[in-house]
Amino acid sequence: MSEERRARALEVLLAFSKLGVSSFGGPIAHIGYFREEFVVRRRWLDEHAYADLVGLCQFLPGPASSQVGFSLGLMRAGYLGGLAAWIGFTLPSAIALVLFARGVSALQGPLGTGLLHGLKLVAVAIVAQAVWGMARTLCPDRARASIAVVATLVILISASSGAQILAIALGGGAGLWLCRTAPQAPTGQASVPVSRPVGLAALALFLLLLVALPVLRNLGTSQGLALFEAFYRSGALVFGGGHVVLPLLREAVVVPGWVSDDVFLAGYGAAQAVPGPLFTFAAYLGAVVTPQPHGLAGAALCLIAIFLPGMLILVGTLPFWDAFRRRASAQAIMRGVNAAVVGLLGAALYHPVWTSSVETPPDLGLALVGFVLLNVWRAPPLLVVIMGALGGVALAQLRA
Repeated sequence: MSEERRARALEVLLAFSKLGVSSFGGPIAHIGYFREEFVVRRRWLDEHAYADLVGLCQFLPGPASSQVGFSLGLMRAGYLGGLAAWIGFTLPSAIALVLFARGVSALQGPLGTGLLHGLKLVAVAIVAQAVWGMARTLCPDRARASIAVVATLVILISASSGAQILAIALGGGAGLWLCRTAPQAPTGQASVPVSRPVGLAALALFLLLLVALPVLRNLGTSQGLALFEAFYRSGALVFGGGHVVLPLLREAVVVPGWVSDDVFLAGYGAAQAVPGPLFTFAAYLGAVVTPQPHGLAGAALCLIAIFLPGMLILVGTLPFWDAFRRRASAQAIMRGVNAAVVGLLGAALYHPVWTSSVETPPDLGLALVGFVLLNVWRAPPLLVVIMGALGGVALAQLRA
């Protein structure tokens, strides 16, 4: 490897590490931070190329902002640069959530119970804001609103992973039928150093793992393999942003009894207080699962597993994206899939987020305050998390 390539990889690592400790606000905000840093200030690429890259990552399953960051590192310094971008952007929030996981068990008594309950109510506000914002953007007409409602009904009837796949598949089929309009003209083209053979190999590995891991899990008794399969499957099925991973991860870790609903939602609330990608919630869950491996080993295993499918499908799609995205049928399918994603997240807002958090009128009041702060006042998520935690403690004291 050339000295210049190593220097560029270090430059990528430092740039994304700075963003990893300062990028609050979720994936849309992250994309804004990236634009300011790498388009406006550093001029690594132009506006058209950046818009093209963002369009690709929003089209694919997986964590969109992390995929954009990985692509930027890839363009700047090759595969080592992509890895450096992912590490720099992901590690700070993952470390913070693992530290929080180590302290969750110490939160006992009225104070600790109130704090965890307050974080669960923050999760209500955060997910409600995500549903509201996504519905306005992704369900602007009767066809897509109807697709979202049908997807909600499917998930409310059965929240299994099979039902979630069915809802997304039905959304794509309905989109192909109902959401055909004039295709949008593509913008610029991002030049990324990935050849077609490498892309095909990445897609083949993505599909192989998606099919083979459940088979191997059923054949063996390795808890590590079961964890890796559950988080890989969750990462492979996420369309529409980090919040959509909530019902998938709940199905993966709460239903088998690896994590309780209370600990799950408390961690999800805490994940809103840290910068970086929401997918680092997987590190928290890997640290708190009851069977081995857990702790640091579980956190690392789950973190890699949930990010891996999104990165494989990104690398696999990059060489073919420009031709594919021009097809009207592809755009129609994704309109339907995105509408179904809104329905999936809406169902998750009801169960488990609402049903396990809002128990009394004061609980509803605290959740509403958080929602208004986020959606109307545009308050920073960190401020809302602190407010929710303190509010939960105050409610616990009033009930005592």
